[in-house]
Amino acid sequence: MSTDGLSLAQQKMRDEGVAQTAIDVFTRYYGQLKQGVTGSIPEDTIEPYLDPPSLDDVRIDPHQAKDAFDKLVIINLNGGLGTSMGLDRAKTLLPVRDGKNFLQIIVEQVLAARAATGSPLPLLFMDSFRTREDTLEVLAQYPDLPVGDLPLDFLQNKEPKLRADDLTPVQWEKDPSLEWCPPGHGDLYTALQTSGVLRKLLDAGFKYASVSNSDNLGTLPNPVLAAWFAASGAPYAAELCRRTAADRKGGHLAVRKSDGRLILRDTAQTPAEEMDYFTDEHRHPFFHTNNLWFDLEKLDEVLRANDGVMPLPLIRNEKTVDPADKTSTPVYQIESAMGAAIEVFDGATSIVVPRDRFLPVKATSDLMLIRSDAYELDRKWALVRQVETVPAVSLDPEHYKLIQDFEERFPAGVPSLREARSLSVEGDHRFGAGVVARGDATVTADDPAEIPDGTVLEG
Repeated sequence: MSTDGLSLAQQKMRDEGVAQTAIDVFTRYYGQLKQGVTGSIPEDTIEPYLDPPSLDDVRIDPHQAKDAFDKLVIINLNGGLGTSMGLDRAKTLLPVRDGKNFLQIIVEQVLAARAATGSPLPLLFMDSFRTREDTLEVLAQYPDLPVGDLPLDFLQNKEPKLRADDLTPVQWEKDPSLEWCPPGHGDLYTALQTSGVLRKLLDAGFKYASVSNSDNLGTLPNPVLAAWFAASGAPYAAELCRRTAADRKGGHLAVRKSDGRLILRDTAQTPAEEMDYFTDEHRHPFFHTNNLWFDLEKLDEVLRANDGVMPLPLIRNEKTVDPADKTSTPVYQIESAMGAAIEVFDGATSIVVPRDRFLPVKATSDLMLIRSDAYELDRKWALVRQVETVPAVSLDPEHYKLIQDFEERFPAGVPSLREARSLSVEGDHRFGAGVVARGDATVTADDPAEIPDGTVLEG
C-alpha cells in the first residue's frame, strides 16, 4: 500500500481524460482508504432523528410556488445498468407502462408540468459512460425537451477499481471496461461542476435543483415542495418517508452526537453486528428516499470553499472486478452518497413526504407492482395508486430475478393485484392472460408449471 497505487490510479484517470477535480476527489478518498477508513458509523455515535417536518403541514402562497418553480431544474441520476436484474444497458430503457420506458415517462411528467404551469423546468440526466448513448437516443424523440442552450445530460465521472490486496488499479484483460466504476452518486456535485453545467444553470438564472433516481417514477415536479424549500431558506433538504417493516434496508438520517449535525447512514456504513439497530423501524422511523433539493448558489459556494472537492464521507464498497464472477479479483470501489451532503451544508433540513413519491424499481417484484393494475397513469403521467395498501410481492429469485426470465414467465402481462394483499410465487411457473390475485395469494412449487388464462390465485 505505497504511493505507487495512487500514482498509477491517477495516471490511469488522466490517460482516460477524467477531469482533474474528479482526480482530486479520488485522491482524497484514496488517502482515507489507505489509512483504513471504512466509513463505518457505529450506533453509539448517533441519535435517532425523530421529528422532521412533514409536507402534510405545509401551506404555500401560489405566487411563491410559481416563483420557485420558475427557478427549478430537475436532475435525474441515470448511471445504473440494473445488473442485479441481469441488464447490461441502462435500467431506464425497461418498458414500464403503456409501451413507455422510464426515460419516456419521466420526460412526459416534466412536459406535463411545464404545460400546466408555464415554468421552463429544464430536465437533465446524469449519465454514466455506460448509459449515455442509449439515453440520448431516447431523448432525441422529444425535440421540445431542451431549454435554451442547456444540455440534456452531463456525464458522471469514473475511476479505477482498486485491488483489495495492494490498492493498485486492477487489470482485467477479459473486459477492460470492468476495470472502471462510477464513484457513487456522490459524484453528482463534482460532475455538475466539472461538466460546466452548474455554471450554465446559474448563468441562466436557475436557483434550485430537485434530484432523484431515474428508476423512481414517483418524483413528479412538485410546486408545493419547491415553494416549501425556497421559503425554508435551507441550502439543502432530503425527502424522507416513514419506515415500515418492508423498508429495513433503506438508509436513514441520524443526529451525530459529536456536533449535532444531521448525517446519512447507509447499510454499507453500519457495522455488521449493529444491523439490528439499523433495521429497527421503530428506533429509526424514517428512511431516506434519495430525493434531494439543493440551492445551486449555495452548492457553488461550498465547492469553491473546498477547491471543488465536496467533502463527503467515504464508502468502501467491497466487490469483485467482474460482478457476475464471484471468483474474480476482489476489489474496492471508492464511493460516496449524494445524500451524505446533508452534513456538509450549514442549516440543511429534511421533510417527510407521501409514500407515492417513492416508487423505486430495484427488483422484478417492484417492476411487477408498477406494471400491474395496482397503479394507473393519469394525465400528468403520474403513477396513481388504485389500492389502499400496496400489496407485497415475493417472486422466487431462482426463476424471476433476471429480467429475461421474468418476461418469459409473464408473456401476456402480470397478474391483476387490485384485490390482493400479497402475492408469493415459489417455483417455476408461466402465467397466462387475465390471471387475478386475491387476498394473500400464493403459488407454490407444487402447483402446475402453466397457470392457465383467467386463473384466480388465492391463499
